[in-house]
This record gives sequence, structure tokens and C-alpha cells, in this order.
Amino acid sequence: MKKFNALVTGGARGIGAATAKALAKDGHRVFINYLRSEDVASALAKEIRTAGGEAFPIQADVRDEKAIAAMFQKIEQEYGSVDILVSNANMNFTPKPFLEQSWEEFQEKLNNEMFASYVTAKYAAASMKRNKYGRLIFISSTLSESPAPTFIAHGSAKGALDSFSKYLAQELGPYGVTSNIVAPGLVLTDATKNSPEEFKDFIKEMTPTKEIATPEDIANTIQFLAKKESGHITGTYMPVCGGAYLP
Repeated sequence: MKKFNALVTGGARGIGAATAKALAKDGHRVFINYLRSEDVASALAKEIRTAGGEAFPIQADVRDEKAIAAMFQKIEQEYGSVDILVSNANMNFTPKPFLEQSWEEFQEKLNNEMFASYVTAKYAAASMKRNKYGRLIFISSTLSESPAPTFIAHGSAKGALDSFSKYLAQELGPYGVTSNIVAPGLVLTDATKNSPEEFKDFIKEMTPTKEIATPEDIANTIQFLAKKESGHITGTYMPVCGGAYLP
């Protein structure tokens, strides 16, 4: 059976790390993209290899096209083309109300979010089209559909990503390439674990399952969409939030 190559951007921590483990468990060769977390990415790759999987850390700033090109070139020269792309790299944003936010602050998140997803998808999709097979999975947020105060830059950028994925699904579908959105709600990661308990309790109360997602919850959904058997699922927006957002 062919071993597919899976690239996870922002793959060293949180959702990315859980995704790398899940995809490796399915037998994929996993490339863990990181920006500065070399030690963390290397430790994760070692953990996956110890468990019997195949994983490699790979550094690249996905806001830089030259770095993206070099990353894809290295993977293709040594292991073949990328068959599964999980676009997960986190882009910082300035949490402010609209009337207090500058265009420059808003634009930074929008530009970085779309640039990273657009350019990595373009490099991946070129070989996917040739191979008549591919899985594009973009990590969005329920905030793209369910606004919250001060999250206008984040939610708007993710909303653009949601629309982008639909266009890719339509254009690339005839070539065996799917494109889907996974939209987490609040997830317990390094970035959120120290949030006030009152806030976590509020989220739980508003969530039908009465639970907050773990990175593994998100990774399980990505794992499903990455499967060869999921080839008839494309253009979807899949909230993974315990029912906190019900479209």
C-alpha cells in the first residue's frame, strides 16, 4: 500500500502535534512544519518514530514564499510529493473592537492567514493534480460563523479561508483532490489552558456536550477527512465544538 506524505504546518504543538500523531498512526509519512520550535518538533518526530511511525521535522516560515518553496522542494526531492496538506499554522492577531482597530492591525491577520494557506495549497495542489489524488484540510474556527467581541480580525480571516476552501473544492474535485474546513471552538492547548476557570465553566455551560475540546478531538476529525475513503467529502465546513455552534 502506498505511504502518503502528510505535511502539517504549525505541527509541533497543540492541534498540529495531535494531528501529526494521528496521521502517523494511519501509516502516513508525516512532516512536522515549525517556525522556531525546533526542539519540540524534533521531540515529537522522535516520539512518533518510537511508536512505529515515520515523521520528520521541517522548518519554514509559511509567511515567506521562498521558505515554502524550499520546504516543498526538500520533501519532493527526498520523499515524493505532498499528498495531504493540513494548513494549521497559527497567525497572531490583535484582539480589539472594530472601532478601535487600525486597518494595519486587521490586515496583518488577514494577509498572513490567507497567504500561508494560499501558497502552501498552491504548491501542494500542483502535484496533487498530476497525481489525481490529494487532501487539503484547513483549520478555521467557529468564530468565522459565530462572532465574539474583539475577534473581528481573527474571525474575518478565517471566514475568507472558509470561502477559499470551497473554491478549491470546486476547481480541484475533478482531479481527485478534496478541500475541507475543520472549525474548532475553544480547545485546551498550551495557549488556552491557563484561561480563567470561570471562562472555561461558561464555555462548558454553553456547550451541549458540557466539555471543552482537546487537540485530539480536532485531530480525529482531520484524520477522518485525510482518509482515502473520505474522497466524496469536499467543500465542507465541519465545526468541532461539542455543538456550541449549531448552523
